[in-house]
Amino acid sequence: MNFKINWDAFGIATSVACAIHCALLPLFISSLPLFGHNIIDNNGFEYAMIALAFAVGTYSLYHGRKKHHHSWIPMIFFTVGILLLLGKVIWHSWELWLLIPSVACIITAHYLNYRMCRVHNHAHSDDCNH
Repeated sequence: MNFKINWDAFGIATSVACAIHCALLPLFISSLPLFGHNIIDNNGFEYAMIALAFAVGTYSLYHGRKKHHHSWIPMIFFTVGILLLLGKVIWHSWELWLLIPSVACIITAHYLNYRMCRVHNHAHSDDCNH
């Protein structure tokens, strides 16, 4: 039984989960203290989520670039998205303005990587060394 993880789908899922976390968490502000949890404005939690998205995205996009399409375009979108996510944590007053484009950039990067990998399907050029 050969099981493969689609890292682009996993990256999109973690980006969407992050967006849902950021959008829905304020709705539960009044109930979280009742349960003794404080993940609102918890920078450690935010940085951990960004680190998870960075690790998954970097692996996925590097693999797609190296083995399939050899394009840096998805990585550029991803880098902009991660930088905007970091900016969201640093500048709280701009949180919503930075969250929406960051998630859009990260999802676009994974989508482009997915499409480019499927189009090329191991189409190698003369400069390919693998």
